[in-house]
Amino acid sequence: MFRRPLDLPLDQDGSSKFLPWIIALMVYLAALSLAVAMAIGAVAGRWDQGLSGTMTVQIVPDISTNEPDQKRQAETTRALERALTLLRDTPGVISAEPLSVEDTYSLLTPWLGEGSLVDDLEIPRLIDLRVDPETGPDLDTVKRRLKGVSGVLVDDHGLWLERLVKLAHSVEVIALAIVLCIAVAAVATVVFTTRSGMAVHHGTIEVLHLIGAQDVYIARQFQFYAMVRGLHGGLVGLGLAALTLVVLGTLAGGIDLPLFPALALTPWQWVGLAAMPVASSAITMMTARITVLRSLAKML
Repeated sequence: MFRRPLDLPLDQDGSSKFLPWIIALMVYLAALSLAVAMAIGAVAGRWDQGLSGTMTVQIVPDISTNEPDQKRQAETTRALERALTLLRDTPGVISAEPLSVEDTYSLLTPWLGEGSLVDDLEIPRLIDLRVDPETGPDLDTVKRRLKGVSGVLVDDHGLWLERLVKLAHSVEVIALAIVLCIAVAAVATVVFTTRSGMAVHHGTIEVLHLIGAQDVYIARQFQFYAMVRGLHGGLVGLGLAALTLVVLGTLAGGIDLPLFPALALTPWQWVGLAAMPVASSAITMMTARITVLRSLAKML
């Protein structure tokens, strides 16, 4: 399918024998960088959608006093009910739902483990507060609203979420920049290889010119050869990249990190990665064609 009679013995050119392997390495690195960029972009989107417009209100028990545990718990419950009443009456608040003690324990268990340690702690009561991102109250407004409630701490997820999303987008841009640098390096490699091949076959190119061969015909010889080598290298690099991603996904599947969702690719993202051999083939073909035509123009 990819074999075609060539007037130039490019297969015997030692300068181009390593081109498929160089292209394979570049496609491998570019595919991994692109996969990282796509996965982090998807994770940042989920973070933004999942936590935008949310706050957490804590009712912290006052452990500085020597009051009995039951009395402290009763005071914490009263403070929780008062905070719920104030929050639900605040314009722009979509919902204010208290977390049960059991739910709070389940949030702490992955970090502290199961056992008596969690049971012995004075656990704050939590309120999951959701506000309208457009018209809802900001952090200062919520704090002023709850000023009269003792032991209240308000955590606005938007403050640290914005920094986290910016960090994710920065990593995404860096990964895409790496892909661009790899593409530039691939173009430079093809240019060098093509010029080396033209220097090796300079005499044959002159003979083809003498018998009437056009520049486009000679360029077609090099571009077809480069296209085939680029496709072969791209397929090898993509296969290695896919194997690496599958292995990393399998190893990361057993890791439970609450703050970091799994870096998984969607089917459409896999389709995008699968197009990389075609892209590498097109880049090598067009680079070889342009290089040959420009070099021949200077020879005449």
